Amino acid sequence: MVWAFPFQEEKKLDSFNIPQYTPSPVEIKSEVEIEGSFGIDRLEVSKVHWNAYDNEFCPSNVFKDGGYNVAQCMRAVAEPLLLSHFGVAIIDEVFCRYRKILADKMSKERTEFINVTIAMTKKKL
Repeated sequence: MVWAFPFQEEKKLDSFNIPQYTPSPVEIKSEVEIEGSFGIDRLEVSKVHWNAYDNEFCPSNVFKDGGYNVAQCMRAVAEPLLLSHFGVAIIDEVFCRYRKILADKMSKERTEFINVTIAMTKKKL
């Protein structure tokens, strides 16, 4: 299915923006220190593989389409934003396409999320 956007739809597409910035652990530590109200007890970085069955213990080939799992997780976060801006008509198609893009990427390279976890204690004044 090829989408042809009417002018109004193109305007919606052009005006949609989700600004995102992912700081490094060094930047997080620096900002906490600059702000000064908290001391850092622990700062850890962990990797979470996109495909939950990305190891030798994969129970079957049924779970090879990790694109489905990641797309569903992203849908849970992004769907309300997309619905309010574009409406319900395109949502299923958007996430179907996204799933295919993810599955292709995951078949070519090892993919993972990077999580930064920080434990802090409020400083006494």
